[in-house]
Amino acid sequence: MIHSVFKLVRYKNLIFIVAIQWLMAVCVIAPTLAMFHVPVHTTWWMQLILVAATTLIAAGGYVVNDYFDLKIDRINRPEKVIVGNNIDKRNAMRLYQLLTIAGVVLGLTAAVVLHTWTVGMIFVIVPGMLWFYSASYKRQFLVGNLIVALSAALVPLIPFIVECGLLTDNYNFLIRETPILKTLYAWGCTFAAFAFLWTLIREIIKDLQDEYGDREMECRTVPIICGALWTKIIITTLVLLADGLLAYLITTKLAIPGDTSTTFRYFLVGIAMPGLCLIAILWSKTCAAYRNASALCKFIMVIGVLYAVVYHFLIAKAFGLPFLGIFHII
Repeated sequence: MIHSVFKLVRYKNLIFIVAIQWLMAVCVIAPTLAMFHVPVHTTWWMQLILVAATTLIAAGGYVVNDYFDLKIDRINRPEKVIVGNNIDKRNAMRLYQLLTIAGVVLGLTAAVVLHTWTVGMIFVIVPGMLWFYSASYKRQFLVGNLIVALSAALVPLIPFIVECGLLTDNYNFLIRETPILKTLYAWGCTFAAFAFLWTLIREIIKDLQDEYGDREMECRTVPIICGALWTKIIITTLVLLADGLLAYLITTKLAIPGDTSTTFRYFLVGIAMPGLCLIAILWSKTCAAYRNASALCKFIMVIGVLYAVVYHFLIAKAFGLPFLGIFHII
């Protein structure tokens, strides 16, 4: 039973969510502020609440998705169906309600403590989006894909929103006269855009994988409306767009002091080249093409998030900070 619950909430994905927000706080926000000799204002317990709220809401989203997708999953992947087999539908719905309510309560608690409506709205709107996504929007053209991509983009962005809000509260208008907020939001929005685009790419690839079951249930996904050929063209365009946008940002807008080529080489080897490989796999005619392309998407997303460690190293090297030696300011 416990093993089934862990599989139902996609525990590996939840671990990844925890890692993303931890890396954003420790390896991006903290060294950026240390560069400006400013302490981190998000306390460790507040960061813990935010991570817990995000993870619980995501877990609830996975549960309700499987709840509403039961018929489709029995067609596409009957061996992996949990709701209705290992866990009955009533208990699955109760689990969803418990996880989501706990996540919303924690999120609203953080919003009250932080005196920010933005965080509160995020932890109210996102669960609603995930419910309607699973119940209806997932079966509509592109809407469901965009909802999931937007939800994924908020995961790395939340720590930046909270920290910038606290900095504004503590330093008032003075902080706006410095490049601190601009620098934080530039990196936060870059990670968020990366998460948005690559999640959107993977969601459309998953629609290609699930086309048979989706068609049986009269869904209106991108492959069903546009056909496989145009869907591949759309995915290829999105991959090239994601790589092009990231290349533009790291070469023009996100310069790191003392970094001449490390970031670009990391992007080239870890993201751009795998992206081209993904396109090649997608257009191949092997039976496992879509599955392999989806797996490669996951790899690229992990590599993209792990750049936070490289960023921390480069900042520490440029400003004489000990690598991973700024944990004490969190």
